Amino acid sequence: MANILWAIETVSAVLLIILILLHSPKGDGIGGIGGASHVFASQKSAEKGLNKLTGIVCAVFVVCAFLIGFGIVK
Repeated sequence: MANILWAIETVSAVLLIILILLHSPKGDGIGGIGGASHVFASQKSAEKGLNKLTGIVCAVFVVCAFLIGFGIVK
């Protein structure tokens, strides 16, 4: 069980890094990458979805770190 948690934590850590790097401080968001702004209906919906996904991945990472760190799962 601990190996599964380590795998989930590793994957969520990599995803979290990628998702955070996708956020744009100037509001371009995902659309600023390669000029793909026309892919999404609006920038606001793209940023809203990215924020929600980042929060979910962050929660998964924190829960896994808590379970592994306190030795609840062995």
